[in-house]
Amino acid sequence: MALGEEPAAGAPEDGAEDEALARGGALEAFGEGAEVRALLGRLWKVLGDRAAREGALERFRVIMDKYQEQPHLLDPHLEWMMNLLLDIVQDKTSPTDLIHLAFKFLYIITKVRGYKTFLRLFPHEVSDVQPVLDMFTNQNPRDHETWETRYMLLLWLSVTCLIPFDFSRLDGNLLTQPGQMRMSVMDRILQIAEAYLVVSDKARDAAAVLVSKFVTRPDVKQKKMAGFLDWSLHTLARSSFQTIEGVIAMDGMLQSLAQIFKHGKREDCLPYASTVLECLEGCRLPDSNQTLLRKLGVKLVQRLGLTFLKPRVAKWRYQRGCRSLAANLQRCAQSQQELMAHVETPDSDGDYDIPEEVESVIERLLVGLKDQDTIVRWSAAKGIGRMAARLPKELADDVVGSVLDCFSFQETDNAWHGGCLALAELGRRGLLLPSRLKDVVPVILKALTYEEKRGSCSVGTNVRDAACYVCWAFARAYEPQELQPFVAAISSALVIATVFDRNINCRRAASAAFQENVGRQGTFPHGIDILTAADYFAVGNRANCFLVISTFIAGFPEYTQPMIDHLVTMKINHWDGVIRELSAKALHNLAQRAPEYSAAHVLPRLLSMTQSLDLHTRHGAVLACAEVARGLYRLSVQEDRPVADYLDEAAVQGLKQIHQQLYDRQLYRGLGGELMRQAVCILIENLSLSKMPFRGDVVIDGWQWVINDTLRNLHLISSHSRQQIKEAAVLALAALCSEYYALETGEADPARQEELIRQYLADLQSPEETARCGFSLALGALPRFLLKGRLQQVLAGLGAVTVIRPENVSFAESRRDALKAISRVCQTVGVRAGGSPDEVVCEENVSQTYRTLLGCLHDYTTDSRGDVGAWVREAAMTSLMDLTLLLGREQPELIEASVCQQVMCHVAQQASEKIDRIRAHAARVFMALLHSHGSPVPHVPHRGELEKLFPRSGTQRRASLST
Repeated sequence: MALGEEPAAGAPEDGAEDEALARGGALEAFGEGAEVRALLGRLWKVLGDRAAREGALERFRVIMDKYQEQPHLLDPHLEWMMNLLLDIVQDKTSPTDLIHLAFKFLYIITKVRGYKTFLRLFPHEVSDVQPVLDMFTNQNPRDHETWETRYMLLLWLSVTCLIPFDFSRLDGNLLTQPGQMRMSVMDRILQIAEAYLVVSDKARDAAAVLVSKFVTRPDVKQKKMAGFLDWSLHTLARSSFQTIEGVIAMDGMLQSLAQIFKHGKREDCLPYASTVLECLEGCRLPDSNQTLLRKLGVKLVQRLGLTFLKPRVAKWRYQRGCRSLAANLQRCAQSQQELMAHVETPDSDGDYDIPEEVESVIERLLVGLKDQDTIVRWSAAKGIGRMAARLPKELADDVVGSVLDCFSFQETDNAWHGGCLALAELGRRGLLLPSRLKDVVPVILKALTYEEKRGSCSVGTNVRDAACYVCWAFARAYEPQELQPFVAAISSALVIATVFDRNINCRRAASAAFQENVGRQGTFPHGIDILTAADYFAVGNRANCFLVISTFIAGFPEYTQPMIDHLVTMKINHWDGVIRELSAKALHNLAQRAPEYSAAHVLPRLLSMTQSLDLHTRHGAVLACAEVARGLYRLSVQEDRPVADYLDEAAVQGLKQIHQQLYDRQLYRGLGGELMRQAVCILIENLSLSKMPFRGDVVIDGWQWVINDTLRNLHLISSHSRQQIKEAAVLALAALCSEYYALETGEADPARQEELIRQYLADLQSPEETARCGFSLALGALPRFLLKGRLQQVLAGLGAVTVIRPENVSFAESRRDALKAISRVCQTVGVRAGGSPDEVVCEENVSQTYRTLLGCLHDYTTDSRGDVGAWVREAAMTSLMDLTLLLGREQPELIEASVCQQVMCHVAQQASEKIDRIRAHAARVFMALLHSHGSPVPHVPHRGELEKLFPRSGTQRRASLST
């Protein structure tokens, strides 16, 4: 994205968005000209065939819709397309249905290009007024099939109203018969406009355009403007926004009034402005639940306000000066001083008379800033910017102060969002003087991190996005020296939003704002380097932002501490669990960038947060303590320093007491127990890997209890988090055993080994399937020294879990996990041909292991979930592959020919199953066994023929494609 590009409005968080962007700019010209010309040329032919007519319309709509994002490509072709269609309309021999069809095609073009560009292409000679008026005689405002015709005719009529001749010249003799008067052209147009301002279709919008062009004409405003405004206000006053008819009427009136006060001359509209404002206040539009009416009310209010104030350029406004880069580079200091002196010159129009109504207008606009809908707030923000540009300096500053009142913590997120939009508008227009930046910047920094929890979600995304827009606007509005005192705070806040915001739109908006400041200001530290790493596409992946980009940016000392502080203050206690986990992992990386600060300030603060009453704070703090401790340990290892250099005795004791304090407060129970169990398991894993000096301490028994109790009570944990907690407990057990259950000689502590193996084998027979799953994986995770001397027992216990019995037919998940555990145990203990069956895989236990795995390939159990046996068969194939490849590498003589034949035949059979996933997995296993890396698997039957059928190159190509 080029320097100076505005932040994106919205985008999904996946790769499809990037691909769409890549395709979005591919169009370079209108390439369907010949097809469109042919399509429009055969409208006569398709008129009688309904299917052909609908097909032509749909095809034309598809062609036009391709240019919705690049409508300017149609400009060179608009005239001939319009002429082809208007020839049909102006041909008196054309049937009515054909005219309606032509107008439908015209509307499709208008929808893509916009009516403002289209208006100038309509024929607008004096001779065109009467034919267009005559076409209205045959129109039925209630015919919902032909609304496009009326919409286009109203737009056409609005162009013909611009002829520079008095309409009375077109009337001729209005007396047709004695006593009968023909209606004048002026009255006919006004009658048409009033009739279509209250219809329910889109013709109402075109009627408002017609009114703005017609009523503001010099000859019409003298005769008809007062009457039309009186009719509009009367209709507005008697309509209610609580009925459908009232909403339609109010919409038409508000649109027409807003257009009149936009296009009419100030001196013509000023006499009526107070009356319109009074009527508008009586309508109570802010109380309406109709977004469009509230938006139109704000739009009309601001245009009334602009009518009260004389058009002028405020001499007091801040002007950055020449925007040419070459001129900026050549500008001398003296000219800059003169510019600043001019900005500080007092307003020469201080005695400018401000009407009383302006205060009411400003008040209404400030209320609009707090509206519940974005389009209303945006319109109010633009209105405040336009009004402030016509006010004296002191009054405009009062407006800025009123806008800053929106940023109170008593206000809703709507007020914060509207306030940000208004500040951006004021800054962009030079109406926010540098003297106000000291008040504005702290507010914007708060808005960049604004988030309010609402139930199971939060609000504030739009506030943060708008705050990025403010920073983007300030980069363009101010000279670098004006923003220099705030560079450190703004750059850090934008970097934090770029990498740590939960929402992709906010991350991309912050990246664009940072980019704008780097390009326009040039004062952001390491701006180019950061932009290279955190561009529009790179920040699309949230995990990449938290774990990769943040680590790179933290390498610049200006940003390290603010990023760490933000994570500890705002993200560790976030309502979204994924954000808490990512934040803890990010602290792991950042702690290595600032180890002294993390050890002295961050870790003590996190330890105090582990006792918080808030579940999210407590969960995030425990995760962060684990990750920070692990990060500091890894740094000490890299630097070959003792870990005590970073973790003092107080920190070590605090980490050790976390479990006991949670246990004493019974925080492992209830709904929050799931989160705390997972967090403590991660804490156990990280502290064990960090080799904390807890050997022989009672905390080890407490940790073991947490792991065992978690695995034993998995059935009490919700299904969506069960797998995650089970994996955390198993990883914690593996790390705990490896660090604390081995003697100095490297052998297992006999008492620990006996108790652990006995207890886990007993729990394999639990009546709860989830407990069997957990303890199966736990046995598979045990280190080699604990399995030594107990291998036969462990394999037999796991094998028993894989046997189908009447009482456990539906326990497919436990059989799957037992198979995974058998494979992991074999990988852990290794293979030795002459070894002991209680220590390694050898000739005495390999056959039984193969029988167990092969037997599970016959598991076709089904229940309400479907073919649950497929999980078992898939795990069995994976385990067979792992074991066979292990034997092939280490001890190929242990693979018997009959066993290898059975393995290959059973896997080939699974490759013919009806479930796609199983077939694909079986094929991958078969090819892995056939083309094993290193030593080939012995005794593969018909290897030569199979390798011809499935050559290695094809295998690699298919593997890459599947990947």
